[in-house]
Amino acid sequence: MMRALIVDDEVYARQEMETMLAETGEFIVAGKCANALEAMQAIRKERPDVLFLDVQMPVINGFELLGMIDTEAMPQVVFVTAYDEYALKAFEENALDYLLKPVEKGRLAKTVEKLKRRFAEGKRPVFAGPAIQKIPCLQSGKIKLISPAEVEYVRSSETGVHVVCPAGEFFTELTLQILETRTGLLRCHKQYLINIDLVDEIILRENMLADIKTKSGHLVPVSRRYLRVLRGRLNF
Repeated sequence: MMRALIVDDEVYARQEMETMLAETGEFIVAGKCANALEAMQAIRKERPDVLFLDVQMPVINGFELLGMIDTEAMPQVVFVTAYDEYALKAFEENALDYLLKPVEKGRLAKTVEKLKRRFAEGKRPVFAGPAIQKIPCLQSGKIKLISPAEVEYVRSSETGVHVVCPAGEFFTELTLQILETRTGLLRCHKQYLINIDLVDEIILRENMLADIKTKSGHLVPVSRRYLRVLRGRLNF
C-alpha cells in the first residue's frame, strides 16, 4: 500500500480524490491539505510516498511548493490540474505524472502502474525548484509572505524555525536548509542564517568566535566553522 497525501484548495476535489484512491485498493490516504503550509507540515509528519498535488492554489502554487520541500522528504509527485497546458511544465519539474480534472478512473489506473514501476526501481524524485521569492510564515491563522531581502536573520530552536525582520518574528514551516539553498541567506551557525546585506558590525570574540550585529541591533552568533565563510564573503 502506498501512503498518499492529497493537496488541493477545493474541498470537493480533495474528497473526490480520496474516494478514487480508496477504490483502487492501492493507497492509504495519510492526509488531505488545503494549502502549501498544511502540506509542508503533513509531509514532515506523515512522510507520504506520493503527493497528489493541485497546480493552481492561492498564495503558493504546486510548483512553488516543491521548491520548499527537503530532498530527503520528497515524495513522488502526481500533479492534478484542470488545465492541460500545465502538463509540459509538470514533466519539466520531473513529476511522475499528471492528471486532468475531472480525474478518470482509467487514467488514474495508469498512474498507479507508473508509481509501482517507480517504486520498484527505487528512484527518488529530484526537483530543482525555483528560488523562493516570498517566505511563507504563520501569523494568527493567516499566511504572511516575507521577502528574503527584508529578513535580518533566521533562527532554529526546539519550537521550530523563526524568521526575524523589522515587522517582527514569525514562524515558518521551511527548514534552515531550504532557506539557505533557495533564498541566498548565509549560514553563520548551525542554528542561524543571516542576511549579509543587513549586517552592521561583526564583533570578533575569543577562540575564533564572533557575533553579528544587524542594522536594527540584533546580535546573532557566528560559530568557528562558519566564521571562515563569513570572512570570505565580506573580505576581512
